[in-house]
Amino acid sequence: MFSKSKINEPGTKPADSDTTPAAASAAAPATPKPAEYKPSPPKAKPPASVLSSDLHVTGNMKTTGDIQVEGTVEGDIRAHLLTIGETATIKGEVIADDVVVNGRIVGRVRGLKVRLTSTARVEGDIIHKTIAIESGAHFEGSVQRQDDPLNPGAKSAPAGKANPAA
Repeated sequence: MFSKSKINEPGTKPADSDTTPAAASAAAPATPKPAEYKPSPPKAKPPASVLSSDLHVTGNMKTTGDIQVEGTVEGDIRAHLLTIGETATIKGEVIADDVVVNGRIVGRVRGLKVRLTSTARVEGDIIHKTIAIESGAHFEGSVQRQDDPLNPGAKSAPAGKANPAA
C-alpha cells in the first residue's frame, strides 16, 4: 500500500534533475507569499469600552466592539455586545447583537439575544430573535420576535406579510 520510495520520490526528483536550481529559484518567490499571510493573523478582540458610573453621555454611540455602561447615556447606542450595569440608565434606543440588561433602559431594545437580569428595569419595546427574562426583572412594553431584529426595515416586512395572510 504505502512505500518509502513513493514518499522519497519528490525529494529525489529535484536532486536528479539539472533544472531544479532554476525551479528552486522560481520556488523562492513562492516563499514570500506565505510570509505575506503571516503579518495578518486574526487580531485579538479588544476589551469592552467601559463608561464608568460617574460618566454622563449625551449623544449617540456606535461601535462594532463591546460596550459596558455603568453611567448615564441620553442617546442611542449601537454595539456588538452591550452590557448595561446595575447603576446605568439609558434613555434612547439600544441596538446590539447581544444585550445584557442589569440596569435601566427607557427606549426600544433591538437585539439578536436579549437578556434581562433580575435587576433590569426596561420601559420600552423589545425586538429580539431570542430573549431571556429572569425572575424579578421589571419590564413595561411589548415583546416582538423577528429573524433580523437589527434591521429597522424588517419590522414592516413581517407585518406586511401577516396582514395579507390574515
